[in-house]
Amino acid sequence: MGGIAALAKAAGHQVTGCDANVYPPMSTQLADLGIDIIEGFEPGQLDIAPDYVVVGNAMSRGNPVVEEMLNRRIPYCSGPQWLSEHVLHKRHVLAVSGTHGKTTTSSMLAWILEDAGLEPGFLIGGIPVDFGDSARFGNSAFFVVEADEYDTAFFDKRAKFVHYRPQTLVINNLEFDHADIYRDLDAILWQFHQLMRTVPANGRVIINGDDANVARVIEQGCWTPVECFSASEKAEWSGRFADKVERRIAITHDGVQNEAMWQLGGRHNLENALAAVAAAKSAGVEPARAVDALSRFGGVKRRMERTATIGDIALYDDFAHHPTAIERSIAGLRTRFPGKRIVVALEPRSNTMRMGVHDSALAASLEGAGLVFVYRPEGMTAGFDEALGALGDRVVITSDYDDLVAGMQEKVEDGDQVVFMSNGGFGATRQKLTMSLRNRGPAPG
Repeated sequence: MGGIAALAKAAGHQVTGCDANVYPPMSTQLADLGIDIIEGFEPGQLDIAPDYVVVGNAMSRGNPVVEEMLNRRIPYCSGPQWLSEHVLHKRHVLAVSGTHGKTTTSSMLAWILEDAGLEPGFLIGGIPVDFGDSARFGNSAFFVVEADEYDTAFFDKRAKFVHYRPQTLVINNLEFDHADIYRDLDAILWQFHQLMRTVPANGRVIINGDDANVARVIEQGCWTPVECFSASEKAEWSGRFADKVERRIAITHDGVQNEAMWQLGGRHNLENALAAVAAAKSAGVEPARAVDALSRFGGVKRRMERTATIGDIALYDDFAHHPTAIERSIAGLRTRFPGKRIVVALEPRSNTMRMGVHDSALAASLEGAGLVFVYRPEGMTAGFDEALGALGDRVVITSDYDDLVAGMQEKVEDGDQVVFMSNGGFGATRQKLTMSLRNRGPAPG
């Protein structure tokens, strides 16, 4: 929604908005754009008599400002509908979907197109370092959009991505998630099938050839040419690491291999890169140019973003909040920094995590960490602590942010790679630990 606000501002509209618990980097971006954010949902904020209200999917009936909007009969629509009608129509939309990697892949793709001089527009659920913004209107026919399967609005329960009408569609991977709105994986696959029905026959569908659930979507019906990518098997697009510490990637297409150094790591990011390079080809960017562009890709804020280095201690901010993403993030760090201890601070705040859906997989996803600090929000299931018990004395669970910071300050040692994982603000614990470590003097170890 912050990105849509930025696009509306760029289109010449006067824009305001409201939310609760607004935090950086989005709050900073909106402030820099001159977009006022109202904290809370008081009905009086509609006294400015807006011409139109764009309603985010976090809003529901019973919310004071929603009820006032309806009572005053102010015209309204969802964010995806507004985007479709005012930005995406008549453009070559490159949509990036899947359970994991949407933000990073979208950012890579937008950067490749920008580096090639195509000046794309984009709407991404994070802030690419190379752009500094989560959204841009663009000056060409190309528009990159992160295509989320979450529902659209309280009045439209279809997945958001069915509004986007992509010409190029990427499906990175598929797992069960969003248990608060989908009963099972089949329900999610059905939404992807609806998306598949909107891709034209002269478009392109780019899929992870190693993902069985993505294959199931294709089997339900596909009317568009499909290209596969793989980091483990032969495919139209295949990739591998050209060194042991994953600082050099090699991508092969039509028998031609292109290599480049890059700043990222991890097999999951190699898969993201494959998807981005393949999608860029559909916009006319040759693989050699695309792979070279990735050597200059700076990453995405909050996606394994290194935020501080204090002595020999590195601190990272990561958005991982699903067991698969957690495991892959840890594995990438272990490969990139062999012999270093990985210390994870985790805030399980997603609705799916709170419902206990991932309890059985959570401990295994954290197995690669040497030490784990977990903030336990209110409302977690009774089995949450028990599930983490498999980690033994490597895990510390607390329901107080300050206790978590104090415990980490005592245990973190020189050489540690410290990762904060959350899809929220995490109580500013990373910032607090950073200041605390800077003030404590030389670290033990």
